[in-house]
Amino acid sequence: MATLSVGEPQEMEVDRRGESEESGDDETKRKSLNGEVDSLQAPSTVPEESPVDMDTITLDPDEEDVDLVHCRIGKIEGLEVLRKAKVRVSLQIHAISLFVVVICRQLDVSFNLLRKIEGLDCLTKIKKLFLLHNKITSIANLDQMTSLQMLELGSNRIRVIENLDSLTTLESLFLGTNKISQLQNLDGLHNLMVLSIQSNRITKLEGLQNLVNLRELYLSHNGIEVIEGLENNKKLTTLDIAANRIKKIENISHLTELKEFWMNDNQIDNWADLDELKNAKGLETVYLERNPLQKDPQYRRKIMLALPSVRQIDATFIHF
Repeated sequence: MATLSVGEPQEMEVDRRGESEESGDDETKRKSLNGEVDSLQAPSTVPEESPVDMDTITLDPDEEDVDLVHCRIGKIEGLEVLRKAKVRVSLQIHAISLFVVVICRQLDVSFNLLRKIEGLDCLTKIKKLFLLHNKITSIANLDQMTSLQMLELGSNRIRVIENLDSLTTLESLFLGTNKISQLQNLDGLHNLMVLSIQSNRITKLEGLQNLVNLRELYLSHNGIEVIEGLENNKKLTTLDIAANRIKKIENISHLTELKEFWMNDNQIDNWADLDELKNAKGLETVYLERNPLQKDPQYRRKIMLALPSVRQIDATFIHF
């Protein structure tokens, strides 16, 4: 095992699945509900630490699980000795340079200053790539990652969903807290099961017709006005469209496998809209708080009567 004394990472607080739960984290990852850094948190006054040279770290050529997370490495090098490794790396760097072919299954370069996705050509076997909290402006240079299953690009500066056609094995895509204004260029992702694009600038539900295996869709904190375009997403078990501008629950009666429905912080005012959820016999969780419906004194009782399978209303479990 590669060895270096580092601090224990802190638990991340995020809005449900705005970001993947597997990426590295520290105190700067604490976020408020809308996906922005908590303004009440005092800024760090700790001076920036100097990067550590790779030659100070012992690498075992026979080790299969090499953990270099939070090692403060300045440059990736010397990995050619790792012939059996499944590498996970978290670095404090400005750019990536990998010149060796390593059997890398997982790479985490979150919380850095990367502006481009580059220098990863040798990672043809990688399955999980974390680029959370950088300064990346575009999705590019991923064509060789034909085995990739998870891609985390949350909290960057991306404006367009693009260049994903070759990632046909991708199962989870996280693009929360960017500047994306349109759902597009997702047609080739036939195996995608989790799509998270929370806290962006999307105003229309579209471009999801080929995602027939989609199970979880997270679109909270956008500007969506109408629920539409989900005709082919019949396997959805989680639908999160909280904190948008939606006035009516509609066009989801065919989503019979729904278990979680997040619709809080919208403009729903008609109890008859709940009829759209009656075909989801396994529905367990419904969030409708901070809609006009919540002003009804019988708010919880009416939800229970309309949706008898539900076991949680907003943040409170139902006690029988």
